Amino acid sequence: MAYALGVTIFAVGILVSVCLHEAGHMGTAKAFGMKVTRYFVGFGPTLWSFRRGETEYGVKAIPAGGFVKIIGMTPLEEEAEVTDPADRHRVFWRKPLWQRTVVLAAGSATHLILAFVILWVVVVFLGVPDPSRIGSSPPVVGYVAPCQALEWEYDERTGAPRECDPEHDPPSAAAQLGLQRGDVITGFDGQRVETFDELVALVEAAGGRRVEVTYQRDGTEYVGEVAIPLVETIREDVGPIPADQVNESHLEREGKLGITGRAPMVTVGPLAGITETASMIGDMVVRTFQALAAFPQRVPDLIQALAGGERDPETPVSVVGASRLGGELVQYEEWSSFLVLLAVFNLFVGIFNLLPLLPLDGGHIAIAWFERIRSWVYARRGRPDPGRVDYMKLMPITYAVIIIFGAFALLTIAADIINPIELFSR
Repeated sequence: MAYALGVTIFAVGILVSVCLHEAGHMGTAKAFGMKVTRYFVGFGPTLWSFRRGETEYGVKAIPAGGFVKIIGMTPLEEEAEVTDPADRHRVFWRKPLWQRTVVLAAGSATHLILAFVILWVVVVFLGVPDPSRIGSSPPVVGYVAPCQALEWEYDERTGAPRECDPEHDPPSAAAQLGLQRGDVITGFDGQRVETFDELVALVEAAGGRRVEVTYQRDGTEYVGEVAIPLVETIREDVGPIPADQVNESHLEREGKLGITGRAPMVTVGPLAGITETASMIGDMVVRTFQALAAFPQRVPDLIQALAGGERDPETPVSVVGASRLGGELVQYEEWSSFLVLLAVFNLFVGIFNLLPLLPLDGGHIAIAWFERIRSWVYARRGRPDPGRVDYMKLMPITYAVIIIFGAFALLTIAADIINPIELFSR
């Protein structure tokens, strides 16, 4: 029930974000005196609408986004749409370049503002996890590994240590105990534990022995017994070293329970929250551009996931996948992470929409500025103004972009349905 609720809330959040994107276009267009004739939520047949002034507002049957109609986005549209000569000065493309740029960028700006507001609420009221405090905090289970690779191996495909494989590696000690996310371990091998660092030290020393583990779940105390495996791992005194350079001299064997600690949540004040949010936005922008650059190389990973291979958690997700992740976060009451995910979605859409490709807003912005620069160059050379860009000549490129993006979207949706990314072990 909680999972379905989370999926629904996240999907509604995405729909609201997209509608606010279109509202950003509409609001700035109206502010500059442009003629806006329609603003609708959804696509397809109209379910309900009303007219206020010259604009029709309404809801359509397919809740997959929204749209706003501004008269004269191109000269061709002006010829077809402007029937009253008095409206010619209100046509989009006749307005100053800076006004057109603001209107086109307003949708993306809305997403960026939404991302900032959501993150500010998180850091001020809900808090963000602080990994540096895990060791000194109570031993709360964050993640339970389903299996445990006993030997250290380098994975050439990922460039990192090999992840365990449930089909070939034994279940982790934590999985055998039935530990779950949120459990609090209070005792280990007859000793009471207060912090996660204390638990780690006891577990490492217990490798190869069978021990008793005491933990609490929802206020009830449980006791279990399990053998702690000896696992090959890099010695602490080795320090940072590339995974492909690790050899036997760098390794040792120690006990492993198969869990990660849950980082405590930390909040800040409203003013400090502005700085903290700005820092988070900066990091997310960098990661977004890195993700966009890595898109082509992720296609084979998605195809492999569709064929039944392991889904790489670094592969892109669609709206379907993001909603499923949102549902999982609500299921485990991770509301802070839920809102961060929604903020990341808004930030990604805002940046992606500014790419200089048609039919994205960034493509229209690029053409508008290209026209201005070309006119300036022609004027400097004493040549006549070449006029507007012929959008009809750009249609093949536009269709190609739509087909590529559409195919990628279908690929990610299929992967998210057949082989979804899961944040937590079930």
